[in-house]
Amino acid sequence: MDTDYNRSPGVQTTSLEDGNSPELGVLTETPGSGEELAALDAYSRTVVGVVDRVGPAVVSVHVDRKRHETAMAAGGGSGVIVTPDGYLLTNEHVVRRAARVEITLINGDSVEARVIAEDPSTDLAVLRAHASGLPAAGLQAQGTLRVGQLIVAIGNPFGFEATVSAGVVSAHGRTLRGSDGRLIEGIIQHTAPLNPGNSGGPLVDANGSIAGINTAIIVSAQGIGFAVPAPTAEWVISEVLTHGRVRRAYLGIAGRTRRLDRRLVRALSLPSEYALEVVAREPLTPAADSDLRIGDIVIAAQSNTISGVDALHRFLSRWVISEPLQLSVLRRTRVVSLSIVPVEMPNRQT
Repeated sequence: MDTDYNRSPGVQTTSLEDGNSPELGVLTETPGSGEELAALDAYSRTVVGVVDRVGPAVVSVHVDRKRHETAMAAGGGSGVIVTPDGYLLTNEHVVRRAARVEITLINGDSVEARVIAEDPSTDLAVLRAHASGLPAAGLQAQGTLRVGQLIVAIGNPFGFEATVSAGVVSAHGRTLRGSDGRLIEGIIQHTAPLNPGNSGGPLVDANGSIAGINTAIIVSAQGIGFAVPAPTAEWVISEVLTHGRVRRAYLGIAGRTRRLDRRLVRALSLPSEYALEVVAREPLTPAADSDLRIGDIVIAAQSNTISGVDALHRFLSRWVISEPLQLSVLRRTRVVSLSIVPVEMPNRQT
């Protein structure tokens, strides 16, 4: 089957090429063995069970975006309800600049929803539907995914609601760059076919547990999809339910990854050849109020090696806001220790 996804939605071209086929194009099949049929039946039962459990909680997300002070229709994606009182997860890029959001349930009912929080750093957003008693899938990551493990993607590609595709985990621990420049870590790579509109839908394991939230595909390739892992989604939803937003520690510096001279690394027994060079300090921030200077090179935070910008972002995402932080800084040819108290990251600043 050849599929042309560059055509209009719903239009496909298919061809059957078999020189030995009968004139009328009837395909004959040889029944498989009993063992093959039993294996197929077990596979089918697994997928059906997953869909029965999670499918009702999967919704279409329809978005109107603001543009030049007016709202205009702009498509949408998929989402999954995680609490019966209407909280649901989707991708941040699905609801970015949304003026109005509406979700469609599997039974066809449409419900207005509100964007509660957006987190570009994970490409996740939390919405609240104006309804109660909704079917919810919950978010309970079960163990560690293994390469080759069966997974099922449920979503609404091209507007075709409740579409199911199956595949396997092809890798885990990948990284993708979020729209704010931060790395999204622990990304799941899988082979369940995805298309535009699958974004924000759940990736589910064979036990019916949500393993991740589908976030991206490689357009030029087939069978390569990516999902934000369930533990990350759990953290985002817990932050929103507890604080009303996703909070991260913030220092107020601009920096760049810098490679250090090997002789200096050896002489000072530094933990890495790479570190973070401070190139600017934002005014009225913890960095501006501390002894941290432009030109300083951050090599460690609380004895954790800082090998660059991504390493510092990763560390701060786990650090408690307002808790004093000890930095080890290379200043010219000596290592100094200084204390800095992070605050909550304002808006979308990095």
